[in-house]
Amino acid sequence: QVRLVEAGGGLVQAAGSLRLSCAASGRTFRTYAMGWFRQAPGKEREFVASISRSGGMTYYADSVKGRFTISRDNAKNTVYLQMNSLKPEDTAVYYCAARHMYASSYNYWGQGTQVTVSS
Repeated sequence: QVRLVEAGGGLVQAAGSLRLSCAASGRTFRTYAMGWFRQAPGKEREFVASISRSGGMTYYADSVKGRFTISRDNAKNTVYLQMNSLKPEDTAVYYCAARHMYASSYNYWGQGTQVTVSS
């Protein structure tokens, strides 16, 4: 069981940066792989980035690779998404999610945080 709370969204100009954070409850945070997803208005939710339990492996959607960086601090029970060189098409609600080491899919989700990138 884990509760996730995102923060850090806001309004930025194109080419700007934001850092999202996702704070997780519990002392077993390190047993969960973590991911970031986003959903733009009228669009389906899409994968953005993920990170393994130890932080040793990361994966990115092609649309954000080279611009976004996912990281985690297990001592702080927090996962981050550093977003640089933001584009208007990055505008979406961003969600963090957790997948237990014994689960085959993400089964815990945060409430989301809005990111808006202006031209």
